[in-house]
Amino acid sequence: MFDLFRSRAKAVRIMLGAMLTIVALSMLVYLIPGAGTPVGNADDQVIAEIGKEPITVNQVDMQIRNLLQGAKVPPEMADSYVPQLIDQAIAARAMAYEAKRLGFEVTDADLAYIIRSTQYGSLPPDQYSQYVEQQLNTSVPEFENGLRENAYLEALQSLAVEGAIVTSAEVQAAYKQQNDKIKFEYVALVPEKIAAAVKPTDAELQAYFEKNKNFFPQVETRQAQLIVADQAKVGASIPISDAQIQNYYNSHLDQYRTPERVHARHILLATTGKSDAEKAQIKAKAEDLLKQLRAGGDFAALAQKNSEDPGSASKGGDLGWVVRGQMVKEFEDTTFALKPKEISNVITTQYGYHIIQVLEKEPAHLKALDEVKTQIADTLRSQSVFDKMQGLEDQARQELVKNPQNAQQISSELGLQFVDLPKYKAGDPIPELGTDQQVNTAIASLKKGEVSQVIQAGNKLAIAVVTNVVPPHPAQYSEVQAQVKINYTQQQGNTLVAEKQSKLLDLLKSNGGDLNAAAKSLGLEVKTADYFSRDGAAEGIGPAAALSDAFTKPDGTIIGPVPIAGQTVIGKVVGRQQADMTKLAEQRQTILMQIKTRKAQELAPLLMDSVLTRLVQEGKVKKHQDVINKLVARYHS
Repeated sequence: MFDLFRSRAKAVRIMLGAMLTIVALSMLVYLIPGAGTPVGNADDQVIAEIGKEPITVNQVDMQIRNLLQGAKVPPEMADSYVPQLIDQAIAARAMAYEAKRLGFEVTDADLAYIIRSTQYGSLPPDQYSQYVEQQLNTSVPEFENGLRENAYLEALQSLAVEGAIVTSAEVQAAYKQQNDKIKFEYVALVPEKIAAAVKPTDAELQAYFEKNKNFFPQVETRQAQLIVADQAKVGASIPISDAQIQNYYNSHLDQYRTPERVHARHILLATTGKSDAEKAQIKAKAEDLLKQLRAGGDFAALAQKNSEDPGSASKGGDLGWVVRGQMVKEFEDTTFALKPKEISNVITTQYGYHIIQVLEKEPAHLKALDEVKTQIADTLRSQSVFDKMQGLEDQARQELVKNPQNAQQISSELGLQFVDLPKYKAGDPIPELGTDQQVNTAIASLKKGEVSQVIQAGNKLAIAVVTNVVPPHPAQYSEVQAQVKINYTQQQGNTLVAEKQSKLLDLLKSNGGDLNAAAKSLGLEVKTADYFSRDGAAEGIGPAAALSDAFTKPDGTIIGPVPIAGQTVIGKVVGRQQADMTKLAEQRQTILMQIKTRKAQELAPLLMDSVLTRLVQEGKVKKHQDVINKLVARYHS
């Protein structure tokens, strides 16, 4: 899609094509090179330098915290993950640096296209800026610089796939593997169904408990109560007068000015990297699509089928509302010149050939107060809601310290939420708050009768009081009777499954593999999974990947026992369908790209390490290991 590099020697392009799938894409700290303001001595805040650009402690630390808070990395594993995350951040930025050094370019037009393809790209400029600054917690220049950096990496990925060599034999083998199908007869042994027939007596359960007491430890539990202030509920209670709304509107008029904009859709036939002969064929196809549209063809349907714009094709080519400055010049000039419902001629841009239709147009205007009244009221409430929440929670805490048993009454009097935790165990999710680490830590640290400080949990504030603590102790049968029954029944079910499995396999050995006869003698049902491929699912069983042996063994071979989806399967192939090789041409391009992508991914770690090592040797990448060590030390358990 992007003209990301100028003319390059073929050998260089192939070498660059190997720079692919960056494992560090899951950690996009490098997207915002200027984000975060270092505190203290600048030298102590720089983890590494890539060329002349620093990677700061604040950047990496912020991303690590986001990962931990989002439960993407278990907190107890943080000190193991952190060094890897830091290394990935440095390596990813180094790859982008190398791409720029070798002549890759992401133009302003490319950047505009990237922005427009995002969920926030169709916002008016003022709302776009507000979204970036408030929701993404960075400035617009820093954010857009990050998008530009990421584009370099995505370009390298595309070239990596393009440069991978795949033979016709590999494509044919992959096609057969994907499209060969088998029909499978099987018996499924399901522990839950078999265990349903187990009816243990109380004496059997007690005997089981006595033998297995160590499997039922009773950890410490706490009786705790919370008083919670919810931002949405507290905010809704804050009165906002019409006069306040009018004053805010009058002093923020520029915020409510909307530039001229159009609601458009388009069909793109891409020409990037195509030869002149190929471009001629693509243009002819575009002209044919235009004829169909002028004859009354369905624009959305034709866009879904033919457009190569990944951001809009699935939406019938719909670009949403766009303003000037978001598109390349040729596209923008045509779009703003069209009338509503009018369809353009075939337009040429650096990306390819476009057919554009304007659905609606809206001139620049100032939004009326009535249009934004609700939005302003919400803004005004948000400016004061936290202070009110803090005030209510401080008042609640003062009352709770005096009367630790009165949490419910205090909550009711102040209009706050009351949460009762009669048997709280460390790490339990908490109603209204989920698994907030700070609240969990506070409850675990309190003694009986103690009250926590006010804790922020997302967009809520909470106070905890512990009214009783039950220490760890050996379980009594009465405490765990229900769990004992579950464990006993599961154990019996597994035992019965193992017995039936053994008997079934013995019968199959002795009767020459007659599955129906063996199953009948054991009161089991034989089922059939109709034709399925390796990449598909076997009806009634689950993912076919678990039955991979069935695709390679001779018909009639007993397959299993295979544990899959909570059951144990024993069966055999009773039919095969060979791949229809006449349809290979239809899938060739898709399979080719799958193999290229796989090969590129396999090479990625080695090439990333090679590039990073060379840049370190050349002095283009400088790591500050002492700073890295200090950051890692913060996360040691």
